[in-house]
Amino acid sequence: MGVGGEAAAADAAAVSAPAAEEAGKDGAEGWLVQVRLNKYVVLSWVLFAALVWALLHRYFRNAVISKAEEGLVSMCEERARMLQDQFAVSVNHVHALAILVATFHYEKHPPALDQDTFADYTARTSFERPLLSGVAYAQRVVHADRESFERQQGWIIKTMKHEPSPVQDEYAPVIYSQETISYIEGLDMMSGEEDRENILRSRASGKAVLTRPFRLMSNHLGVVLTFPVYRDDLRPDAKVEDRVAATAGYLGGAFDVESLVENLLRQLAGNQELVVNVYDITNKSNPLVMYGSEVPLGNPSPSHTSTLDFGDPYRKHHMICRYRNKPHVPWSAVSTPSGVFVIFMLVGYIIFAAWSRYDNVKEDCRKMEELKKQAEAADVAKSQFLATVSHEIRTPMNGVLGMLDMLLDTDLKSTQRDYAQTAQVCGKALISLINEVLDRAKIEAGKLDLESVPFDLRSILDDVISLFSSKSRDKGIELAVYVSERVPEILLGDPGRFRQIITNLVGNSVKFTERGHIFVQVHLADHSNLATEAKVEPVANGMNGHKDETTAVATGVSRNTLSGFEAADSRNNWENFKLLLSYEKNEMPYESVSDKVTLVVSVEDTGIGIPLDAQGKVFTPFMQADSSTSRTYGGTGIGLSISKCLVEIMGGQINFVSRPHVGSTFTFTAVLQKCDKSAISDSKPVMLHPLPSNFKGLSALLVDRRPVRATVTKYHLQRLGISSEVVATIESALGVLSGRNGHSLASMKLPCMLLIESDSWSSRMDVSLRSRLLEVKQNGHTPVLPKIILLAAAESDKLKANYAVDSVITKPLKASTLAACLFQALGITQTQPSQEKRDSSGSLRGLLLGKNILVVDDNKVNLRVAAGTLKKFGAKVECVDSGKDALALLQIPYKFDLCLMDIQMPEMDGFEATRHIRAMEAKVNEQADAGDDSEADGATRAAKWHLPVLAMTADVIQATHEECTKCGMDGYVTKPFEEKQLFQAVQKFLDPGMSS
Repeated sequence: MGVGGEAAAADAAAVSAPAAEEAGKDGAEGWLVQVRLNKYVVLSWVLFAALVWALLHRYFRNAVISKAEEGLVSMCEERARMLQDQFAVSVNHVHALAILVATFHYEKHPPALDQDTFADYTARTSFERPLLSGVAYAQRVVHADRESFERQQGWIIKTMKHEPSPVQDEYAPVIYSQETISYIEGLDMMSGEEDRENILRSRASGKAVLTRPFRLMSNHLGVVLTFPVYRDDLRPDAKVEDRVAATAGYLGGAFDVESLVENLLRQLAGNQELVVNVYDITNKSNPLVMYGSEVPLGNPSPSHTSTLDFGDPYRKHHMICRYRNKPHVPWSAVSTPSGVFVIFMLVGYIIFAAWSRYDNVKEDCRKMEELKKQAEAADVAKSQFLATVSHEIRTPMNGVLGMLDMLLDTDLKSTQRDYAQTAQVCGKALISLINEVLDRAKIEAGKLDLESVPFDLRSILDDVISLFSSKSRDKGIELAVYVSERVPEILLGDPGRFRQIITNLVGNSVKFTERGHIFVQVHLADHSNLATEAKVEPVANGMNGHKDETTAVATGVSRNTLSGFEAADSRNNWENFKLLLSYEKNEMPYESVSDKVTLVVSVEDTGIGIPLDAQGKVFTPFMQADSSTSRTYGGTGIGLSISKCLVEIMGGQINFVSRPHVGSTFTFTAVLQKCDKSAISDSKPVMLHPLPSNFKGLSALLVDRRPVRATVTKYHLQRLGISSEVVATIESALGVLSGRNGHSLASMKLPCMLLIESDSWSSRMDVSLRSRLLEVKQNGHTPVLPKIILLAAAESDKLKANYAVDSVITKPLKASTLAACLFQALGITQTQPSQEKRDSSGSLRGLLLGKNILVVDDNKVNLRVAAGTLKKFGAKVECVDSGKDALALLQIPYKFDLCLMDIQMPEMDGFEATRHIRAMEAKVNEQADAGDDSEADGATRAAKWHLPVLAMTADVIQATHEECTKCGMDGYVTKPFEEKQLFQAVQKFLDPGMSS
């Protein structure tokens, strides 16, 4: 047994030995791999550090070279500037000498200057011209005067070769010369080709001109300077012909360029470091050396070229400077990279320290996650806070406005009614402000969703016009709206938000306009672009094309606009408007093939405008143009900000053109969808305002001298089916009626009404117009006199009493008001019953009459308001103040047709109460289905037990609306609710024609 054990142990050892050996080998190989890896990492790190050292060394070396180049540029430019200045000084002395010759030789009779005087003077003043080897004066002599000139001088004109000068148009013989160059006296300077060219260039330009460089007698390089001498003073802008005619002669001298440059370089420090060359580069392909060696330096070094301007407009020169020796590399280019190399060797320790901070970073990340969750919770709390604040503010405001509304239905004295109406207006203004602030909060939170329901755009604009009609009449301003015929009658979108944008823009215009007009236009985007793209106003400085407010002040000149006042946007004129009208008449097809329609809406006013320095912050929330504006006109400055956000949500853009003291024009686009009347479903009813059809086939004659305003009036008449013709004066209207002056009624039916704008009516027209109309009737031109209707912005009763007219229509015009006035003026009986207006109070009374309604609200005042409003329309109302009391009354079978329930109540809120109601209905309906063998009858029972529950909420947060839907509510009405909103909410539940 022992032997067996030893054998087993030996076998085990034999088996384990290779395993241990393999494990040791693996460990050794792993250690070797790690060592090799460390070697590679260290080697890579050293190589990387060496690469950094090389890059830094190159960087510092390049920096030194760059600094040397900057110094070279500075020194070269300085020398070039000084060389030009010294040359200019010499030229000025030559100029002074030319003035001397002109003064004492030509202005004195006889001349006070001769050769001896000139030679003596130039010899004494030669120290002023150290770089000129000598000066001489050559007189201009034409061939006709040559004989008399030679006779006077006592010698003949010779060429440069001392031969008699051949016959030519003119000569330039030297008559005065400095003693050093007296040998050129009598020589014709125009006999030399280059000298002749210099003479012609100098007298044509009036400036000193230079020749090409050549060797002087001193063996230095130099040039000949030629300066014209004129008999008369010439203007700086004199023509070449005038200069040639006024030329008396030419003053010239040999200029030593090498001496000039040598003296300059001798005066400056650092010349031993620089090598300077000056070239004449008039011929760039063959530059001429004026100073310096033509042999290039052996060691390449940085160079710089400076342009030289010696005053000669025909010749070009430049200076090239370079270092004599290459710049030395500083010690810092070696020490600094070496220090960085040492630092890199210590980075390993920094990496170790950074790794030790890794855990701390992870902890920080965890804390950041917690802070993120807190921030998200704070955002939710903010939304809840807004909902709560909205409810807490709007709930008492509901009571205030409701009680005021009920108070106004009682018998009040005029003073009491005025007080109550004022309080009601202030309360509605406060509600509007709350809505704007909450809209802004919803926009920032990204929770503002748009509805998609059919609506009538023209009816919305009529409502907005009605809203501001009183203010516009009080201010005496024209308020009008025009919608293109090509805009569809029914559109699909959010009518409330579209109305909010228009109301904000028109409200601002009414607020800031004291004279003139406010004009709202709606066109299709394609047609509007075609009419305006060629007339875009140029923008000079990025802000409406005006540099300051003084240039933007209106000149007072009347424009062909709605009111005759100038508009801020030059594109809004009668020509463009007429072009848009032509597109409508030609029935140009809309280019969009999709079901979307892009509208262009513009609101034009002639108000105070926006200051130029404030136009950049117009759309900033809670910002006014300036503090004085907010004090004078009031407002919070949030309306335009919300309008901009709403326009962008609708897929459009908004911009404006404004000129101080002229007005503003705001233009925005909106993308909506087409909608046919046949496609309107019961689930999305559209609130139509049908216009009466009694006027179709009638015609009218309109007297208006302003074509834009006349077009607006024709638009409203056309909506009623009335065709019209426009004339500018009453005389023209009488001519149309009588057929005189080429006028004819063949294109239209006999007009039954004569519409006259108030500014076309004079105080002496009353009797004469009536008598002339009677005369037209007696002559047989018209069997029936048309009704005379005056269009005015004042009170109609007062105007009708003062003017001999049949009726007065008060502006601003809208289709419904125009129809009502024409019914009365023409004596037409209205065939359409008023009950067809679905959003009137009569329709609401028809829905609520005899209905049992349960109102649940914990606020006693709100209960009284809701009960009073509902009872006013014939409903039977029962009120409770808690959700539990409501559940006690709401037992199946129901005795109520509708339940209006507040959502925020103690003990049991509206959400919980509604969930209990729906659970109770579901249980009863399931029992009815289980106990009924008829499937159809069971479906009927299931549909029967469903009480319409509408939330009465002061919250306007999207989350509240979603919660109402989730708990089983059928809809909601916001507090304080209005009649139209209440009608829309209860119509689909209480209207027999729409109920299931």
